[in-house]
Amino acid sequence: MKTKLFLFFLMLLFLSVTSNAQWLSDIRMTNNSANSYTSGGNGWCIASNGNIVHIVWYDYRDANWEIYYKRSTDGGASWGADTRLTYWALSSESPSIAVSGPVVHVVWHDARFGNDEIFYKRSTDNGLTWGADTRLTSNDANSVYASIAVSGSALHVVWTDNRDGFYQVYYKRSTDGGNNWNMDYRLTNTGSNNANTASVTVVGFVVHVAWADSRDGNWEIYYRRSTNSGSSWGLETRLTNSPDYSINPSIGVSGQSVHIVWRDYRNGNGEIYYKRSTNGGSSWASDYRMTNNDDFSASPNIAISDQIAHVVWADNRDGNWEIYYKRSTNGGSSWSSDTRLTNNSDNSHMPFIDVSGSVVNIVWYDYRDGNPEIYLKRNPTGNPVGIEVIGSELPGEFKLFQNYPNPFNPVTNIQFSIQKSGHVKLTVFDITGKEIASLINQDLNTGTYNYDFDASNLASGTYLYRLSAEGFTDIKKMMLVK
Repeated sequence: MKTKLFLFFLMLLFLSVTSNAQWLSDIRMTNNSANSYTSGGNGWCIASNGNIVHIVWYDYRDANWEIYYKRSTDGGASWGADTRLTYWALSSESPSIAVSGPVVHVVWHDARFGNDEIFYKRSTDNGLTWGADTRLTSNDANSVYASIAVSGSALHVVWTDNRDGFYQVYYKRSTDGGNNWNMDYRLTNTGSNNANTASVTVVGFVVHVAWADSRDGNWEIYYRRSTNSGSSWGLETRLTNSPDYSINPSIGVSGQSVHIVWRDYRNGNGEIYYKRSTNGGSSWASDYRMTNNDDFSASPNIAISDQIAHVVWADNRDGNWEIYYKRSTNGGSSWSSDTRLTNNSDNSHMPFIDVSGSVVNIVWYDYRDGNPEIYLKRNPTGNPVGIEVIGSELPGEFKLFQNYPNPFNPVTNIQFSIQKSGHVKLTVFDITGKEIASLINQDLNTGTYNYDFDASNLASGTYLYRLSAEGFTDIKKMMLVK
């Protein structure tokens, strides 16, 4: 018994040491002699739907700033060619991207009419072809740093605009997938003070917006929400109250859990702070300090997957700016230690993060090549979704159990035991043998696990599920009855 326990804890130690090895090597996404930047705003430069991952950036290779795009169809492992999205003599900068099914939406600010305005473009075929540019704002002032979120056919865009003589946060929506757009709506009213760096996220009909605001004499983080898909808005909520600047919020949501990270100077240098609400934004927990070092931490970005929260930022603790990451697997109640993702002799800045299934992808710009280029890093098993550990004892064998309930509608539980730690795949096929879902594709410890399989998007019928692990394979049938 003692020998078994020793081996078990030895395996846990080995896996804990090698867990960061799941972060694969950096992938250089651009290669030209000009400068390439991820957005300077608080949207996202990366989005995904299943295995199709999309990134956007702005690039000076054409002797003026243009918006570029590229995609991966295998979860970020390999990438297609660069696609130029804008063609104008003046600057197009700071894109933000969102995706719903095969429809990809991009917003940016553009100086083609002499001042910066917000523009929009979409693809309805997963980025293969693109429609015409749509101008979203039209005024004599500057509209900059747009952030976009999507829920089905409802699009939500926020940006910063100085048409009122000082910068305010504005909002616009489309209810038909980007074909038509409502009037601009001013979200902030700070008197003679500025508001900026807005970030938007949405779940169902509930839209959440966070921004930084100087109405209180120093910059603080504010929040506002709509519970009817942007038709009307609740009151502003001040989220921070510190003696120094709080700026650059990034907001994410899963169900009733709303999460915000930002950069905060209350400790004398910029540190990353976090705050959450567990009731859809009605009330908020205390601020939580995410970083603690003598140098600057900046540009936080957050992605949420059910109870797993992922945060990425740039950090100067190593003498130059590097990309750092940490995550919570319990909805923000506790957090892992910091993980340094880059290690090169020059600066790495402005990271953005995306999660799809078990895969985590991060994109940023990097000076290691002498000029800023776009880089990407991925962890194919960084988001362990759908898995519940129900026993960590050493099983006597590999085993795949019959799902329960069976027949089911639409959720069933699949239990399996792993005798030896290693790579595990749990896959669902239709009766013809066509793969329709990859549930697990990652390294797992020895133990017994549950996976709750949701077949809401499948038709009634018989399906097969297969477990593959360390030379073991077993297949069983299950029946979906709707």
